Amino acid sequence: MTKLIIQIPCYNEERTLGITLSALPRHIPGVDQVEWLIVNDGSRDRTVEVAKEFGVDHIVNFATNQGLAKGFMAGLEACLRAGADIIVNTDADNQYCADDIPKLIQPILQGQAEMVIGARPIWETKHFSVIKKLLQNFGSSMVRLASKTDIPDAPSGFRAFSRNAAMQLNVFNSYTYTLETIIQAGQKGMAVTSVPIRTNPNLRRSRLVRSIPSYVFRSAMTILRIFMLYRPLRFFTALGAIPFTLGALLGIRWLLLFLLEDATRSRTPSLILAAILILIGFQLWMFGLIADLMAANRRLLEENRLRLRRMEFERSTHHSRQPPPIPTPRPIDSTPEIF
Repeated sequence: MTKLIIQIPCYNEERTLGITLSALPRHIPGVDQVEWLIVNDGSRDRTVEVAKEFGVDHIVNFATNQGLAKGFMAGLEACLRAGADIIVNTDADNQYCADDIPKLIQPILQGQAEMVIGARPIWETKHFSVIKKLLQNFGSSMVRLASKTDIPDAPSGFRAFSRNAAMQLNVFNSYTYTLETIIQAGQKGMAVTSVPIRTNPNLRRSRLVRSIPSYVFRSAMTILRIFMLYRPLRFFTALGAIPFTLGALLGIRWLLLFLLEDATRSRTPSLILAAILILIGFQLWMFGLIADLMAANRRLLEENRLRLRRMEFERSTHHSRQPPPIPTPRPIDSTPEIF
């Protein structure tokens, strides 16, 4: 039996959550059971009451606001504990067209992918400014480079995960999960693909993109951090090559001037600067070697954590799907009575 759980992170979504839930499907071809889950991220309005009115099956509550990334991970954990085989993540502002969920999960049902990203029609979305459209495309190209995937719309929150993929994801960033999960999946060798989706008219302003400079800076830091986590040797090798190359060029220049011109002329500052730059390059390379060893150790820890999570979630899933035990009849006492 295939179970799909649609999860929605929510923070003060009283006004739009009902519209979103009313559009969600309860029956999808190829799926035996469809359930809904919301993550109440410390909402101070009637978000939970609205969810209950629309028959949400699972509610994860945070006492205070923890942010989108933590809410997303808490939702994944709850979905896995509830026995989800496929998890679909969508937004509470009804940005994404719920009728595209069957299309979104199709590559997972067919065994072609473990993670599927819904690609929005960025250039046709009217409420996106030209600057935001350009930044979306640029950010997606950077994510494609870091993750070795071909996802055209990396910031899209409309995505589907197989059970195996959800177990392997670990979001370290507190800002957002969208970019990090794609890079992480690509670096782990998961099959990641995308499908074109539709969007609905805008109901409210984005809470994630409060200002373009802040969004660009945070997204760049996320990409850089994940690349450093999963490719530290390559990162520090490239970084260390810059000062080492400059130092080597200065050293060659000093040597040529020393041999070809007046040897008595002092060029000590150039020689000192060349030595400093070369040492900085070597030091960065050493950082890369140490970070690579730490990354190997982290991979072992992640593998152990994945085994433990599989054992834990499979056990909880087995108990939740196991039928209630049939009561065993009491044996009849065949001992004869003594008068």
